[in-house]
Amino acid sequence: MSARNLATQLLVEFPNVVTDPVEFRGEITLRLIEPERIADVCRFARETLSFEFLLDITSIDNLGEEPRWTVVYELYSIRHNCHLRLKVSLSGDQPEIPTLAHVWPAANWHEREVYDMMGIRFRGHPDLRRILMWEGYPYHPLRKDFPLCGKPSEVPDVAFTEAAPLEGGPFVTKPGGKTTIEREPRSRGDENWQSENGR
Repeated sequence: MSARNLATQLLVEFPNVVTDPVEFRGEITLRLIEPERIADVCRFARETLSFEFLLDITSIDNLGEEPRWTVVYELYSIRHNCHLRLKVSLSGDQPEIPTLAHVWPAANWHEREVYDMMGIRFRGHPDLRRILMWEGYPYHPLRKDFPLCGKPSEVPDVAFTEAAPLEGGPFVTKPGGKTTIEREPRSRGDENWQSENGR
């Protein structure tokens, strides 16, 4: 059975909760109109439609737009060999959505990462702690209003106590060049980067 057929079954089961399927480059996406129903929709997708595998949960910061936040769920059915994407839009300064940890145990760490990096809370999560940043860190680094140069920390002896500069660092490339290797400072032997970083 194709992803479009399975998506249509979701639409029939939840006619006022999900939108019509949209196809782009062979991938099917459904949007949820009611974020509070995410667990119901996903439980049906898993138990009835055989989407037994939660590939990932990601998030998007649409800074300057309303609703600002989008949570994206990537589902996969081994039985039907197809992929389905669910998108949920959230508003507010402290966005929140029900957890899926009781539907797919794999949601536990995915939700912790989205919470840590974007600040979206998952209501009912069994252990919603930061997974990359340390507890007590007051910011969410993947938000678009978080500056690339970082922010100073008030926590002594933990990571950086000053903003960590990215200019000229190992992850900053120069425009142009034919390949990634040519643009990467470390790979091309950039003397300025090497001298600034003690290499």
